[in-house]
Amino acid sequence: MVGSGVLKEKIMKAVFFTTACISILAVGLICFFLFVNGTPAIKEIGVIQFIFGKVWRPGNGDYGILPMIVGSLYVTAGAIIIGVPVGILTAVFLARFCPEKIYPVMKAGVELMAGIPSVVYGFFGLVVLVPFVRNSIGGKGYSILTASILLGIMILPTIVNVSESAIRAVPKNYYEGSLALGATHERSVFRMVVPAAKSGIFAGVILGIGRAIGETMAVIMVAGNQPVLRAPNELLKGVCTLTANIVIEMGYAQDLHRQALIATGVVLFVFILIINISFSLIKRKAVHES
Repeated sequence: MVGSGVLKEKIMKAVFFTTACISILAVGLICFFLFVNGTPAIKEIGVIQFIFGKVWRPGNGDYGILPMIVGSLYVTAGAIIIGVPVGILTAVFLARFCPEKIYPVMKAGVELMAGIPSVVYGFFGLVVLVPFVRNSIGGKGYSILTASILLGIMILPTIVNVSESAIRAVPKNYYEGSLALGATHERSVFRMVVPAAKSGIFAGVILGIGRAIGETMAVIMVAGNQPVLRAPNELLKGVCTLTANIVIEMGYAQDLHRQALIATGVVLFVFILIINISFSLIKRKAVHES
């Protein structure tokens, strides 16, 4: 029996190791494809011209993606401002304040949001958010603000689920010790439990940002898709993101145009990598200081 248990353990270790290697191999192949097919276009166009160029007109030989980079930053920043506070507070409510009778309903609602396809979110934004922004705030409705609101809603399930799990993972003696020292329930939660779970909350925020940056279909339907460099005060005007530009033009792009779109994917990959590394360093610093 002992020998059988050891054999099963070795088999499972081999299975886990194999699946981990497959995951790493898949990521490596994606990176290899992107850089092999994208870097020649960057070299031909020029790194400075490609990244900092303000005009995107492939028909005229202009391949500047700065408007798309800035557009992605605007939309992602807006989604963070809207989605992160709401997501974290919702997670705190579900973990520490939600009555047991309504918790299953609210939890099911959050999980249902995670399963809704992007195109459905896009239709919601097109039918509800675009007219609301146009009639209540101004502009044509297809704008940075509309895309930010929609992405802020879309990243909620990721942030809520990960943050709630992190809050529930905090040992009970943290909360009980705070109560024993005379703190109220609210003060114990926000001053003791939530700070203790900040590492997991950071992880949820990072995953949410990754979802916002990589979202395509919903953004295409509400952002306006205008490859124009916008100022920070032009939130009611249309914008085009990196992902949207790739999807819109890839179907008919050829030669250098197609390579430039793949190179845009390289920039997006590096962009996401930098954000993940930055947040990881911030998280490590916060954990070290605590």
